[in-house]
Amino acid sequence: MTPRKIIIDTDPGQDDAVAILLALASPELEVLGITCVAGNVPLPLTSRNARVVCELAGRAAVPVFAGCERPLSRDLVTAEYVHGKSGLDGIELPEPTMPLQPVHAVDFIIETLRGLPEGAVTLCALGPLTNIATAFRRAPEIVPRVAEIVLMGGGCFEGGNTTPAAEFNIYVDPEAADIVFRSGVPLVVMPLDVTHQVLTTRARIEGLRALGTPVGHAVASWTDFFERFDMAKYGSDGAPLHDPCVIAYLLAPGLFKGRHINVEIETLSPLTRGMTVADWWRVTPRAPNAMFMREVDAAGFFALLTGRIGRL
Repeated sequence: MTPRKIIIDTDPGQDDAVAILLALASPELEVLGITCVAGNVPLPLTSRNARVVCELAGRAAVPVFAGCERPLSRDLVTAEYVHGKSGLDGIELPEPTMPLQPVHAVDFIIETLRGLPEGAVTLCALGPLTNIATAFRRAPEIVPRVAEIVLMGGGCFEGGNTTPAAEFNIYVDPEAADIVFRSGVPLVVMPLDVTHQVLTTRARIEGLRALGTPVGHAVASWTDFFERFDMAKYGSDGAPLHDPCVIAYLLAPGLFKGRHINVEIETLSPLTRGMTVADWWRVTPRAPNAMFMREVDAAGFFALLTGRIGRL
């Protein structure tokens, strides 16, 4: 089977790091490049962290690109209170030796989509959508060339995790999200409604640690660190493992259930900035623009994740 060509757009973040590792461990996927954006931590750290993860996986040949350092029209909001000062707190790993590519991430996205056949590339968005929206604005001819965008962002029945209404990735750059959701590209959305079902319970973390590999140990250490915030916040037995849901969907879409509905992004209201207004019950005449997931087989998800991480 020919591997599916993907670009991972990301702001690592421990859960982003686990998603990248899951992709690199999966022969069904060909990672053309990793494009970094400011989000969980500022751009110098997200672009550093992506290279740390590639080297941990033994995949230093995967090109990593630095992209947009701030949202389209707002000041950057970051989340060190969740991810730590580095974005990858939890285990000390060597500084990366592989270089950043000299091309801007947005230019890489544009040129890759121009250079490959229409429908050949899937964009996997794990952070704010600034890079992708900037590419769409700068080169609108690439929009119909995208096979699909699978993204982590938003929420409906779960509300928000940054404000009562908004999930972090969408909140950071709602104008970028609005461009992407209006683009007409086929969208698959992994909202908080799904990611809050895949919790890093103690048994699951220890299952990763028991792999006995440097990668398994790193993943367990990362989850040990960042789960403390969400466990205190939600009173849950673990933390949501958000971003790996994007990659898991590409590998095993049957793990997820959702509906094709209309989703619009609130950009004007100070109270609900970044809200994903998901018409789950189809009460408006607005045309569906996204496959919005609501259920996941959490046991199947963690079996897939642990098995693949064990390959690295």
